[in-house]
Amino acid sequence: MVGRWSFPRSRMKMLLLENIHPAAVERLEEAGYSVETVKGALDEDDLIAAIKGVHVLGIRSKTTVSRRVLEEADRLMAIAAFCIGTNQIDLDAASDHGVAVFNAPYSNTRSVVELAIGLMIVLMRDVVDKSAAMHVGQWNKSATGSKELRGKTLGIVGYGAIGSQLSVLAENLGMRVLFYDLSERLALGNARRMRSLDALLAESDVVTLHVDGRRENSNIFGAAQFARMKEGALFLNLSRGHVVDVGALAQAMGAGRVAGAAVDVFPEEPRTNSDPFESPLQGMKNMILTPHIGGSTEEAQEAIAEFAAERLLGYLNRGDTTFSVNLPNVQLAEVSGAHRILHIHKNQPGVLAELNRALAAAGLNILGQHLKTDERTGYVITDVDRDYDPEALRTLKTVPGTLKFRTLH
Repeated sequence: MVGRWSFPRSRMKMLLLENIHPAAVERLEEAGYSVETVKGALDEDDLIAAIKGVHVLGIRSKTTVSRRVLEEADRLMAIAAFCIGTNQIDLDAASDHGVAVFNAPYSNTRSVVELAIGLMIVLMRDVVDKSAAMHVGQWNKSATGSKELRGKTLGIVGYGAIGSQLSVLAENLGMRVLFYDLSERLALGNARRMRSLDALLAESDVVTLHVDGRRENSNIFGAAQFARMKEGALFLNLSRGHVVDVGALAQAMGAGRVAGAAVDVFPEEPRTNSDPFESPLQGMKNMILTPHIGGSTEEAQEAIAEFAAERLLGYLNRGDTTFSVNLPNVQLAEVSGAHRILHIHKNQPGVLAELNRALAAAGLNILGQHLKTDERTGYVITDVDRDYDPEALRTLKTVPGTLKFRTLH
Protein backbone atom coordinates (compact mmCIF):
# COMPACT_ATOMS: atom_id res chain seq x y z
CA MET A 1 0.00 0.00 0.00
CA VAL A 2 1.38 3.41 -1.00
CA GLY A 3 0.88 5.93 1.76
CA ARG A 4 1.52 9.55 2.49
CA TRP A 5 1.40 11.31 5.85
CA SER A 6 1.93 14.92 6.75
CA PHE A 7 -0.08 15.31 9.95
CA PRO A 8 0.44 17.58 12.95
CA ARG A 9 2.30 15.70 15.68
CA SER A 10 -0.69 15.74 18.02
CA ARG A 11 -2.69 13.79 15.42
CA MET A 12 -0.08 11.08 15.02
CA LYS A 13 -1.01 8.06 17.13
CA MET A 14 1.60 5.99 18.94
CA LEU A 15 0.81 2.63 20.54
CA LEU A 16 3.32 1.21 23.05
CA LEU A 17 2.78 -2.37 24.25
CA GLU A 18 4.33 -4.60 26.92
CA ASN A 19 4.76 -2.10 29.74
CA ILE A 20 7.49 -0.03 28.09
CA HIS A 21 9.35 2.21 30.53
CA PRO A 22 7.59 5.54 31.28
CA ALA A 23 10.69 7.45 30.14
CA ALA A 24 9.74 6.64 26.54
CA VAL A 25 6.19 7.91 27.00
CA GLU A 26 7.45 11.06 28.67
CA ARG A 27 9.96 11.80 25.91
CA LEU A 28 7.47 11.20 23.07
CA GLU A 29 4.69 13.22 24.69
CA GLU A 30 7.16 15.98 25.47
CA ALA A 31 7.86 16.13 21.72
CA GLY A 32 4.15 16.66 21.04
CA TYR A 33 2.97 13.16 20.11
CA SER A 34 -0.10 11.31 21.37
CA VAL A 35 0.85 8.06 23.11
CA GLU A 36 -1.35 5.12 24.16
CA THR A 37 0.10 2.35 26.34
CA VAL A 38 -0.88 -1.28 26.93
CA LYS A 39 0.66 -3.34 29.73
CA GLY A 40 0.81 -6.76 28.06
CA ALA A 41 1.54 -8.23 24.66
CA LEU A 42 -1.15 -8.67 21.99
CA ASP A 43 -1.71 -11.74 19.83
CA GLU A 44 -1.96 -11.36 16.06
CA ASP A 45 -5.73 -10.79 15.83
CA ASP A 46 -5.78 -8.33 18.72
CA LEU A 47 -2.82 -6.46 17.28
CA ILE A 48 -4.51 -6.20 13.88
CA ALA A 49 -7.55 -4.68 15.56
CA ALA A 50 -5.45 -2.29 17.63
CA ILE A 51 -3.10 -1.11 14.90
CA LYS A 52 -5.74 0.56 12.74
CA GLY A 53 -4.89 4.27 12.56
CA VAL A 54 -1.61 3.80 14.43
CA HIS A 55 1.43 5.62 13.03
CA VAL A 56 4.08 4.25 15.41
CA LEU A 57 4.14 0.91 17.23
CA GLY A 58 6.38 0.15 20.20
CA ILE A 59 6.89 -3.43 21.39
CA ARG A 60 9.28 -5.61 23.36
CA SER A 61 10.01 -9.30 22.80
CA LYS A 62 6.61 -10.97 23.22
CA THR A 63 4.56 -9.25 20.52
CA THR A 64 4.91 -10.69 17.02
CA VAL A 65 4.54 -8.27 14.12
CA SER A 66 3.80 -10.56 11.18
CA ARG A 67 3.34 -9.79 7.50
CA ARG A 68 -0.41 -10.11 8.06
CA VAL A 69 -0.28 -7.43 10.75
CA LEU A 70 1.73 -5.12 8.49
CA GLU A 71 -0.70 -5.64 5.61
CA GLU A 72 -3.54 -4.49 7.87
CA ALA A 73 -1.65 -1.47 9.27
CA ASP A 74 -3.18 1.41 7.34
CA ARG A 75 -1.09 4.26 8.80
CA LEU A 76 2.03 2.64 10.18
CA MET A 77 5.30 4.51 9.63
CA ALA A 78 7.68 3.02 12.18
CA ILE A 79 8.13 0.21 14.71
CA ALA A 80 10.40 0.47 17.72
CA ALA A 81 11.56 -2.73 19.43
CA PHE A 82 12.38 -1.64 22.98
CA CYS A 83 14.90 -4.49 23.29
CA ILE A 84 17.90 -5.91 21.43
CA GLY A 85 16.24 -8.51 19.23
CA THR A 86 14.01 -7.93 16.20
CA ASN A 87 13.26 -11.55 15.28
CA GLN A 88 9.66 -11.00 16.47
CA ILE A 89 9.17 -8.59 13.54
CA ASP A 90 8.90 -9.64 9.89
CA LEU A 91 11.58 -7.25 8.67
CA ASP A 92 11.13 -8.11 4.99
CA ALA A 93 7.42 -7.33 5.24
CA ALA A 94 8.19 -4.08 7.07
CA SER A 95 10.55 -3.06 4.26
CA ASP A 96 7.96 -4.03 1.63
CA HIS A 97 5.50 -1.64 3.31
CA GLY A 98 8.01 1.17 3.83
CA VAL A 99 7.90 0.84 7.63
CA ALA A 100 11.12 1.72 9.43
CA VAL A 101 12.15 -0.60 12.28
CA PHE A 102 14.44 0.44 15.12
CA ASN A 103 15.79 -1.39 18.17
CA ALA A 104 18.09 -0.72 21.11
CA PRO A 105 21.12 -2.92 20.44
CA TYR A 106 23.42 -1.66 23.21
CA SER A 107 21.36 -0.26 26.06
CA ASN A 108 21.04 -3.43 28.15
CA THR A 109 24.36 -5.11 27.42
CA ARG A 110 25.79 -4.37 30.86
CA SER A 111 22.73 -5.85 32.58
CA VAL A 112 23.00 -9.11 30.63
CA VAL A 113 26.75 -9.33 31.23
CA GLU A 114 26.41 -8.80 34.98
CA LEU A 115 23.73 -11.50 35.19
CA ALA A 116 25.95 -13.92 33.26
CA ILE A 117 28.85 -13.31 35.65
CA GLY A 118 26.61 -13.76 38.66
CA LEU A 119 25.10 -16.97 37.30
CA MET A 120 28.53 -18.45 36.62
CA ILE A 121 29.62 -17.80 40.21
CA VAL A 122 26.39 -19.20 41.65
CA LEU A 123 26.62 -22.34 39.49
CA MET A 124 30.28 -22.89 40.34
CA ARG A 125 29.41 -22.78 44.05
CA ASP A 126 26.10 -24.71 43.84
CA VAL A 127 24.49 -21.82 45.69
CA VAL A 128 20.90 -22.37 44.53
CA ASP A 129 20.65 -25.98 45.71
CA LYS A 130 22.43 -25.20 48.98
CA SER A 131 20.07 -22.30 49.60
CA ALA A 132 17.01 -24.44 48.83
CA ALA A 133 18.25 -27.07 51.29
CA MET A 134 18.70 -24.44 53.99
CA HIS A 135 15.09 -23.34 53.55
CA VAL A 136 13.92 -26.84 54.49
CA GLY A 137 16.32 -27.14 57.43
CA GLN A 138 19.27 -28.96 55.82
CA TRP A 139 22.79 -27.78 56.68
CA ASN A 140 25.25 -28.98 54.01
CA LYS A 141 28.58 -27.21 54.57
CA SER A 142 31.03 -28.76 52.11
CA ALA A 143 33.65 -27.65 49.59
CA THR A 144 33.10 -30.70 47.40
CA GLY A 145 32.39 -29.60 43.83
CA SER A 146 32.59 -25.92 44.74
CA LYS A 147 35.10 -24.01 42.60
CA GLU A 148 36.36 -20.52 41.80
CA LEU A 149 35.97 -18.81 38.43
CA ARG A 150 39.60 -17.76 38.50
CA GLY A 151 41.71 -19.91 36.23
CA LYS A 152 38.73 -21.48 34.43
CA THR A 153 38.16 -21.23 30.69
CA LEU A 154 35.10 -19.37 29.45
CA GLY A 155 33.83 -20.17 25.96
CA ILE A 156 31.68 -17.42 24.46
CA VAL A 157 29.53 -18.30 21.45
CA GLY A 158 28.66 -15.01 19.76
CA TYR A 159 31.13 -12.14 20.23
CA GLY A 160 28.92 -9.13 19.61
CA ALA A 161 28.14 -6.28 22.02
CA ILE A 162 27.27 -8.59 24.92
CA GLY A 163 29.79 -11.35 24.27
CA SER A 164 32.72 -8.96 23.91
CA GLN A 165 31.82 -7.00 27.06
CA LEU A 166 31.46 -10.27 28.98
CA SER A 167 34.89 -11.23 27.68
CA VAL A 168 36.48 -8.19 29.30
CA LEU A 169 34.81 -8.64 32.70
CA ALA A 170 35.50 -12.39 32.79
CA GLU A 171 39.16 -11.80 32.04
CA ASN A 172 39.32 -9.25 34.85
CA LEU A 173 38.07 -12.01 37.15
CA GLY A 174 40.99 -14.18 36.12
CA MET A 175 39.28 -16.36 33.53
CA ARG A 176 40.84 -17.50 30.27
CA VAL A 177 38.50 -16.45 27.44
CA LEU A 178 37.82 -18.18 24.13
CA PHE A 179 35.19 -17.10 21.62
CA TYR A 180 33.58 -18.32 18.42
CA ASP A 181 31.69 -16.14 15.96
CA LEU A 182 30.78 -16.56 12.31
CA SER A 183 31.71 -12.92 11.65
CA GLU A 184 35.17 -11.44 11.91
CA ARG A 185 35.45 -9.89 15.38
CA LEU A 186 38.26 -8.00 17.06
CA ALA A 187 39.46 -9.94 20.10
CA LEU A 188 39.54 -7.80 23.25
CA GLY A 189 42.25 -8.20 25.87
CA ASN A 190 43.74 -11.68 25.78
CA ALA A 191 40.62 -13.39 24.40
CA ARG A 192 41.37 -15.94 21.69
CA ARG A 193 39.18 -16.63 18.69
CA MET A 194 38.50 -20.30 17.94
CA ARG A 195 38.12 -21.40 14.34
CA SER A 196 35.40 -23.93 15.16
CA LEU A 197 32.66 -24.35 17.73
CA ASP A 198 33.86 -27.88 18.47
CA ALA A 199 37.31 -26.59 19.40
CA LEU A 200 35.78 -24.08 21.80
CA LEU A 201 33.56 -26.70 23.43
CA ALA A 202 36.46 -29.09 23.98
CA GLU A 203 38.41 -26.53 26.05
CA SER A 204 35.71 -24.58 27.92
CA ASP A 205 34.78 -25.02 31.57
CA VAL A 206 31.84 -22.68 31.01
CA VAL A 207 29.99 -22.24 27.71
CA THR A 208 27.72 -19.22 27.30
CA LEU A 209 25.57 -18.32 24.28
CA HIS A 210 25.14 -14.74 23.06
CA VAL A 211 23.88 -15.16 19.49
CA ASP A 212 21.08 -13.32 17.72
CA GLY A 213 17.59 -14.61 17.04
CA ARG A 214 17.67 -15.13 13.28
CA ARG A 215 15.80 -18.20 12.02
CA GLU A 216 19.03 -19.85 10.92
CA ASN A 217 20.08 -20.06 14.57
CA SER A 218 17.19 -22.33 15.58
CA ASN A 219 18.48 -25.31 17.58
CA ILE A 220 22.09 -24.57 16.75
CA PHE A 221 22.98 -26.05 20.13
CA GLY A 222 21.67 -29.58 20.64
CA ALA A 223 22.70 -33.11 21.59
CA ALA A 224 25.79 -33.13 19.35
CA GLN A 225 27.12 -29.90 20.87
CA PHE A 226 26.46 -30.99 24.47
CA ALA A 227 28.28 -34.26 23.73
CA ARG A 228 31.36 -32.29 22.64
CA MET A 229 31.51 -30.19 25.83
CA LYS A 230 34.00 -31.06 28.56
CA GLU A 231 32.42 -33.41 31.06
CA GLY A 232 31.29 -31.43 34.09
CA ALA A 233 31.25 -28.07 32.28
CA LEU A 234 28.62 -25.40 32.89
CA PHE A 235 26.21 -24.02 30.30
CA LEU A 236 24.42 -20.64 30.02
CA ASN A 237 21.86 -19.35 27.53
CA LEU A 238 20.92 -15.70 27.89
CA SER A 239 20.41 -15.11 24.16
CA ARG A 240 17.29 -16.56 22.48
CA GLY A 241 15.15 -19.51 23.53
CA HIS A 242 14.93 -21.20 20.14
CA VAL A 243 18.69 -21.53 19.69
CA VAL A 244 18.92 -24.40 22.20
CA ASP A 245 17.26 -27.83 22.18
CA VAL A 246 16.12 -27.78 25.83
CA GLY A 247 15.30 -31.49 25.72
CA ALA A 248 18.90 -32.23 24.79
CA LEU A 249 20.07 -29.96 27.61
CA ALA A 250 17.90 -31.86 30.08
CA GLN A 251 19.39 -35.15 28.88
CA ALA A 252 22.94 -33.79 29.13
CA MET A 253 22.24 -32.63 32.67
CA GLY A 254 20.70 -35.96 33.62
CA ALA A 255 23.70 -37.85 32.23
CA GLY A 256 26.15 -35.65 34.11
CA ARG A 257 27.80 -34.33 30.94
CA VAL A 258 26.73 -30.82 32.01
CA ALA A 259 27.21 -30.16 35.73
CA GLY A 260 25.07 -27.04 35.91
CA ALA A 261 23.14 -24.67 33.69
CA ALA A 262 21.41 -21.31 33.73
CA VAL A 263 18.68 -20.56 31.21
CA ASP A 264 17.00 -17.16 30.89
CA VAL A 265 15.19 -17.64 27.56
CA PHE A 266 12.92 -20.41 26.32
CA PRO A 267 11.42 -21.66 23.03
CA GLU A 268 7.93 -20.99 24.39
CA GLU A 269 7.44 -18.22 26.92
CA PRO A 270 4.29 -17.01 28.71
CA ARG A 271 2.85 -13.83 27.23
CA THR A 272 2.08 -12.36 30.66
CA ASN A 273 3.20 -12.92 34.24
CA SER A 274 -0.14 -14.55 35.03
CA ASP A 275 0.26 -17.29 32.40
CA PRO A 276 1.79 -20.65 33.46
CA PHE A 277 5.33 -21.75 32.58
CA GLU A 278 6.40 -25.30 31.77
CA SER A 279 9.79 -26.69 30.75
CA PRO A 280 11.60 -30.05 30.81
CA LEU A 281 14.34 -28.22 32.72
CA GLN A 282 12.22 -27.69 35.82
CA GLY A 283 13.28 -29.48 39.00
CA MET A 284 16.81 -30.39 37.87
CA LYS A 285 19.76 -30.13 40.25
CA ASN A 286 22.03 -27.08 39.82
CA MET A 287 19.69 -25.70 37.16
CA ILE A 288 18.87 -22.00 37.37
CA LEU A 289 15.80 -20.83 35.45
CA THR A 290 15.04 -17.11 35.18
CA PRO A 291 12.06 -15.49 33.38
CA HIS A 292 13.83 -13.66 30.52
CA ILE A 293 15.28 -10.99 32.82
CA GLY A 294 18.74 -10.62 31.29
CA GLY A 295 18.08 -7.01 30.32
CA SER A 296 15.43 -6.36 32.95
CA THR A 297 17.11 -3.90 35.25
CA GLU A 298 15.76 -0.46 36.00
CA GLU A 299 18.86 1.12 34.49
CA ALA A 300 18.65 -0.90 31.29
CA GLN A 301 14.93 -0.38 30.73
CA GLU A 302 15.27 3.36 31.17
CA ALA A 303 18.25 3.47 28.81
CA ILE A 304 16.36 1.38 26.23
CA ALA A 305 13.33 3.66 26.51
CA GLU A 306 15.41 6.77 25.96
CA PHE A 307 17.44 5.32 23.08
CA ALA A 308 14.48 3.89 21.15
CA ALA A 309 12.39 7.02 21.70
CA GLU A 310 15.19 9.20 20.35
CA ARG A 311 15.53 6.98 17.28
CA LEU A 312 11.79 7.34 16.62
CA LEU A 313 11.93 11.10 17.04
CA GLY A 314 14.91 11.35 14.71
CA TYR A 315 12.97 9.51 12.03
CA LEU A 316 9.66 11.29 12.54
CA ASN A 317 11.08 14.80 12.86
CA ARG A 318 13.86 14.79 10.27
CA GLY A 319 13.78 11.46 8.41
CA ASP A 320 16.94 10.13 10.10
CA THR A 321 17.19 6.33 9.75
CA THR A 322 20.38 5.84 11.77
CA PHE A 323 20.22 2.43 13.50
CA SER A 324 17.22 1.28 11.45
CA VAL A 325 17.53 -2.49 11.02
CA ASN A 326 15.59 -2.72 7.75
CA LEU A 327 15.98 0.55 5.83
CA PRO A 328 19.13 2.19 4.45
CA ASN A 329 20.79 4.19 7.23
CA VAL A 330 20.92 7.93 6.52
CA GLN A 331 21.97 10.49 9.16
CA LEU A 332 20.22 13.82 8.67
CA ALA A 333 20.24 17.25 10.26
CA GLU A 334 17.09 19.17 11.14
CA VAL A 335 15.15 20.74 8.27
CA SER A 336 16.07 24.44 8.06
CA GLY A 337 14.47 26.96 5.71
CA ALA A 338 12.95 24.25 3.52
CA HIS A 339 10.42 21.43 3.31
CA ARG A 340 11.67 17.87 3.31
CA ILE A 341 10.17 15.07 1.22
CA LEU A 342 10.91 11.49 2.27
CA HIS A 343 10.41 8.81 -0.36
CA ILE A 344 10.78 5.08 0.33
CA HIS A 345 10.69 2.80 -2.68
CA LYS A 346 11.62 -0.63 -4.00
CA ASN A 347 15.23 -0.79 -5.10
CA GLN A 348 14.70 -0.90 -8.85
CA PRO A 349 16.26 1.02 -11.77
CA GLY A 350 14.93 4.44 -12.72
CA VAL A 351 13.12 5.42 -9.53
CA LEU A 352 15.25 8.49 -8.79
CA ALA A 353 14.91 9.77 -12.35
CA GLU A 354 11.12 9.31 -12.26
CA LEU A 355 10.93 10.97 -8.83
CA ASN A 356 12.89 14.00 -10.00
CA ARG A 357 10.71 14.29 -13.11
CA ALA A 358 7.64 14.30 -10.86
CA LEU A 359 9.20 16.95 -8.61
CA ALA A 360 10.09 19.10 -11.61
CA ALA A 361 6.57 18.72 -13.03
CA ALA A 362 5.24 19.91 -9.67
CA GLY A 363 7.38 23.05 -10.00
CA LEU A 364 9.58 22.27 -6.98
CA ASN A 365 13.06 23.73 -6.65
CA ILE A 366 15.41 21.10 -5.13
CA LEU A 367 17.81 22.51 -2.53
CA GLY A 368 19.45 19.21 -1.58
CA GLN A 369 18.96 15.52 -2.12
CA HIS A 370 20.23 12.24 -0.61
CA LEU A 371 19.79 8.70 -1.92
CA LYS A 372 20.78 5.47 -0.22
CA THR A 373 19.80 1.92 -1.07
CA ASP A 374 20.20 -1.61 0.18
CA GLU A 375 19.38 -4.84 -1.63
CA ARG A 376 15.64 -4.43 -1.08
CA THR A 377 14.82 -0.77 -0.51
CA GLY A 378 15.74 2.74 -1.64
CA TYR A 379 15.40 5.89 0.44
CA VAL A 380 15.43 9.39 -1.08
CA ILE A 381 15.44 12.56 1.02
CA THR A 382 14.76 15.76 -0.89
CA ASP A 383 14.78 19.29 0.56
CA VAL A 384 12.77 21.81 -1.51
CA ASP A 385 11.80 25.48 -1.37
CA ARG A 386 8.83 26.26 0.82
CA ASP A 387 6.94 27.91 -2.04
CA TYR A 388 5.00 25.07 -3.68
CA ASP A 389 1.50 23.67 -3.96
CA PRO A 390 1.21 20.66 -1.59
CA GLU A 391 -1.43 19.14 -3.88
CA ALA A 392 1.22 18.83 -6.58
CA LEU A 393 2.91 16.13 -4.49
CA ARG A 394 0.08 13.72 -5.19
CA THR A 395 1.91 12.73 -8.36
CA LEU A 396 4.68 11.17 -6.23
CA LYS A 397 2.36 8.25 -5.54
CA THR A 398 2.51 7.35 -9.23
CA VAL A 399 6.31 6.95 -9.30
CA PRO A 400 6.94 3.24 -10.04
CA GLY A 401 8.14 1.32 -6.99
CA THR A 402 6.89 3.84 -4.43
CA LEU A 403 6.19 2.33 -1.01
CA LYS A 404 5.67 5.44 1.13
CA PHE A 405 6.35 9.14 1.07
CA ARG A 406 5.76 11.96 3.51
CA THR A 407 6.68 15.59 3.98
CA LEU A 408 8.28 17.43 6.87
CA HIS A 409 7.62 21.14 7.37
